[in-house]
Amino acid sequence: MKKNFNFSIFQFFNSSDFTNFAPMEEKQQQRLIRRYYQYLKLEKGCSPNTIDAYMRDLDKFLRFIKDEGKDFMSIQLDDLHQFSSLMMDVGIHSVSLSRILSGVRSFYHFLVLSDVLDVNPTELLEFPKKPQHLPDVLSVEEIDAIESVIDLSQPEGQRNKAIIETLFSCGLRVSELVNLKISNLFLDDQFIKVEGKGSKQRLVPISEKAIHELQLYFLDRNLLPIPLEYQDFVFVSHRRKKPLTRVMVFLMIKDLVEKAGIQKTVSPHTFRHSFATSLLEGGANLRAIQAMLGHESIATTQIYTHIDTTHLREEILEHHPRNKERT
Repeated sequence: MKKNFNFSIFQFFNSSDFTNFAPMEEKQQQRLIRRYYQYLKLEKGCSPNTIDAYMRDLDKFLRFIKDEGKDFMSIQLDDLHQFSSLMMDVGIHSVSLSRILSGVRSFYHFLVLSDVLDVNPTELLEFPKKPQHLPDVLSVEEIDAIESVIDLSQPEGQRNKAIIETLFSCGLRVSELVNLKISNLFLDDQFIKVEGKGSKQRLVPISEKAIHELQLYFLDRNLLPIPLEYQDFVFVSHRRKKPLTRVMVFLMIKDLVEKAGIQKTVSPHTFRHSFATSLLEGGANLRAIQAMLGHESIATTQIYTHIDTTHLREEILEHHPRNKERT
């Protein structure tokens, strides 16, 4: 028999006070959940959106445990299987279920780290198989076709070309692109410093072609009366004199893709996939690619003192197609 329960975390607890909940002592449970929140925020360095997602997923599980009349401190693998089955029964997609179970596992991992539990009951929990979905990637020829429809006579033309090249040459997320700072460009050394998720920084090599397009763009940008507080942002709106937003970049790329006649689902993230795919196909070391994409926990650029940055730079510059063209 299916149980009805509300999955709203905000009805379960708010940011300052957790409401009554479980059979274990309430104050102890509330302290644990608060400590977990602080752990995600301070030790893991998760973004607010990521923390919200983790807490919402934990809320789903805790409500299930409450309905079962159990204590989350003593759950067994069978309880987790029952929870997983219930999620599928109410129509939770396998991808969403995997994310929810990952959040539950994270919570119990925290409890073990905090010496609250000796064993993580989620260790043997199997996640549902995710459907195979390969995102569209663009070939070098398709990227050239997108750039070919850019009207360079327009004020924003060279800026848009520089954006396409920077996305493809550096594998940036769109949020990283719009927040890219001039003070973090080291073009003479062919590096840029990027601030990714959780304010983690990384150094990313940049191709000569991308540098060339940026330098041409700066000739136009230097003529704009940009307010002082925005002067360090690389990509700005010619009309608003403010940094571009993610939506603006999405719309610009959508327009160019349509004009180029490319029949693929293309977003700024497509260029990031294309960056990684091109490097893999070119024979680059996977470890180097992961570092460039920011999938490692790189908190500050000082950590790069433990990584051979010369080797990473050579991997990207040797295997990226934009650099091969010049070789």
